[in-house]
Order: sequence, then C-alpha cells, then structure tokens
Amino acid sequence: MKVPLACSESEEDHPPPLRGGSPGSRTPNLPACVDSIRSSPFPVPARLWNDWRWQMKNRIRDVSSLLSGQASEADVEGARRAAERFPMAITPYYASLIQKLDPRDPIFRMSVPQLDELCDPVYLRRDPLEEDRDMPIPGLVHRYRDRALIVTTSTCAMYCRHCTRKRVAGQRDSVLSPSSMRKISAYLRAHPEIHDVIVSGGDAFTMSTRALERVLACVRAVPSVDIIRIGTRVPVTMPMRVTDELVDMLKRYHPQWINVHFNHPVEMSAEASAACAKLADAGIPLGNQSVLLRGVNDDLRVMEELCRKLVRNRVRPYYLFQCDLVRGVEHFRTPLTRGVQIMEYLRGRISGLAIPLFIVDTLHGSGKVPVLPNYVVSQSPTHTVLRNYQGFLTSYPEPFAVEPIPIDNASLGVSDLACGRITKLVPGPEPGHHRKARVVAGSRRNHKRKGFAMASASSGRRA
Repeated sequence: MKVPLACSESEEDHPPPLRGGSPGSRTPNLPACVDSIRSSPFPVPARLWNDWRWQMKNRIRDVSSLLSGQASEADVEGARRAAERFPMAITPYYASLIQKLDPRDPIFRMSVPQLDELCDPVYLRRDPLEEDRDMPIPGLVHRYRDRALIVTTSTCAMYCRHCTRKRVAGQRDSVLSPSSMRKISAYLRAHPEIHDVIVSGGDAFTMSTRALERVLACVRAVPSVDIIRIGTRVPVTMPMRVTDELVDMLKRYHPQWINVHFNHPVEMSAEASAACAKLADAGIPLGNQSVLLRGVNDDLRVMEELCRKLVRNRVRPYYLFQCDLVRGVEHFRTPLTRGVQIMEYLRGRISGLAIPLFIVDTLHGSGKVPVLPNYVVSQSPTHTVLRNYQGFLTSYPEPFAVEPIPIDNASLGVSDLACGRITKLVPGPEPGHHRKARVVAGSRRNHKRKGFAMASASSGRRA
C-alpha cells in the first residue's frame, strides 16, 4: 500500500500522535508493521485521512506487508492463501483500531485473512441463503412477500471475514447499471405487495452520493413502497464517508431506516459515534445487526457493553445473527446454545430497548427464525407457568372465558394449531415457495435412493 507523505504540511493539519491511543479515542493506533505508516505522528494530513475517497483508494490489500515481521512465515503464508480465495481490503481507519496483530484481537480477527478460512466442512455453502435463486431479475432478491432487497454494488470499504456474500466480495467491483435499475423499478411497480425495500450490497455507502441518490429516487418513485432501508457497515469501517453532503441527500428520501453493523465495542470509536449522530440528527432511525462471532463477541460482558454503547449512541440493537453457513467462516461459528445464553444474560441486566433478537437465517432461503430462551415452563387451560431470567417461577392465570378469534387465513400460525382452531397448517405461496417445495421433494427422493437428503448434493453441487 502506497501512502503519500506530506511532511511539509502544518502541524495543525495532522492527527494526534499514534502511540497511547485507546479504543474509542480519536488517536489512530495503526499497526507498526505497515511500512508506509510506521512513523508517529501519522504522516498523512488530516484533510486526506478524513477523506473517504482517500480511505477507499488506500485500503490495505497485501497480507505480506501487513504481517511481515509480526507473524511466523507459516502464518503469513496461511493468510496469503486465504486471501487468494477470499480477498482482503481494510481501510487505514479500520486498521487503526487494531491493538495487536493477533487473531485474539477482535478487529484483526474480523478483517485479516486466516488459514482457518480454508476449512471447508460439507455443510457450508457458497450461497447458504440461496439469494441467487430468489432473484427474479438481476440485482433484486424477493424472498418475503412484502419486501425486497436490492444488491446495488459488490464493493465494500472493508471485506469482513465473516461476510455471508463472500462469494462476490472483492471478486469484481460492480454497480447496478441504469438499465438494471429500470428493470428493478418495473418489477416493484408490478408487485405492489412490496412495501419495504432494502438497499444493500456490497455496501451502498461506497457508491458516490449521486449514484446512491439515483437508486433511492428510483425506489421512492414507486407508489407502493412505504419505507426504504439501507444496510451499511461504512459508519463502522469508514465513518468519514458520512458527510454533510450524503446526509443532506438522504433526508430527501424519508421515510427511511438505516441498519448499521457493529460487532464489538471497540468499533464504536469517536469517529463512528459522530457518524451515527449525524444520521440520527437527520431524523433517520438507526438499528444494528451484529453477527455472533467466536473469539470476537461471544462473551456475555462484551455483548452487554456493545448493546449499552449502541443505545447510548441512538442505535437500537435489532438483530444478533447466528453466523451463516457460508464457506470460510467455520472458525467464527458458535453453538446455538451460546447465543441463547447471551440472550438470557442480557434479559434483566439491560433495558429491553437494548436487547436484540437472536436470529438464525436458515438454509434454502427459508427465512429468519428467532431463537429465544424457554420462559414458558408449563401450560394448562387455566394457568401458564412462567420462568424469569433468574429462574423464578410464577403462575399466570388465563382468562376465565375467551371469545373465539375469527380465523384469518392470511395470518394462521402454530398458535392456531395449539388452541385447536385448525387441525393442519399448509404454507402459502410465498415467493420461492414452489422452488423450495421441489428442493425438499428432491431431497426425500435422494434420501431413499442414496442415503442422504442434501438437495445440493443430489444436483452435483458441492454442499
């Protein structure tokens, strides 16, 4: 990585000295192993450091330069091999959050390739959520009836090592063409049941403000779209991108929501906090989608600290995702029981406003499933026994007489089976329903014929 030196700049034009920086401070604490940014104070003037285009242009992409002299030759070679399969890109800003060049450092672990990424168990998939199959037209994922997701670009500021779209991240930088957006607009108009559109990527905030506005204007022009959601990790990995120009543009397309992606308290630096404040001050509600990662945030107190920092910065913890079954993430995965333990720990210790839902995004594009501790101990027609987070048991009396609830075929669920209103429940024709039915049927046939039920294996596709 070549970083331009600017020794002639005035002293006021430089950030504070590197050494002694602490998590959340404004002091860059860059790894000393990066040759071009060894010295202290940091030789890049503040006007460049705070320019998001400079950050994008100077992303660290070479594993050898990052780890040389700081890791064994075997570790460097392993990281290089992993980067050949899953490319690396780290903004200088995000690298400044690394405290130690070691996989035990959470920022290092989330951003630097490791040999463990080449571990490839049979149950990991290239596209575990089958997004490609739920694309009626290129760039648009339509899985749930009332919402759709637009993949605007394949570019990210930093390629997260746990990304569910590792199949495309860093492979080829691309942006949706105007013709593709016209097709997406036509699809949205032809499907007025879509009220919620998620703008995703890659990361849409890596696009120019003008290009992003074209996408938002196109979506907002569809009368049936109620809200626009933007999913971005840029406020975490490159917060200087949240400029006044960007925020002023976003304000023109309300109502909208932005979901950010903080995984660890260290990521909530002063710069990241300022970026969130700009968005919140613009009237944009902020949610956070974390991923449960072994060695990063699978610790009770780390997750508690993260949730507290988020709400302090007006960011609502929304989802805590179980790591998807995507190739290259086996070393990040935790047992489901760990997520349940974290949820139980948080309950009663912090405000309900600060507790996310623990979610498993299931295989075959079957959708998101919340996983909760079991607080219902026993039920009878007259009483339900409940358990609180401390293990305290209490009896809740059910109403003496309850009027029967009219059956609405559009909203039937397991609760209708449990109370006897219906005797069977058949899934309705949601998007992808018929495709999924064929996949399941094919799996059963193969199970009888070959002794296994992996639909992907029956088609010759490596699971």
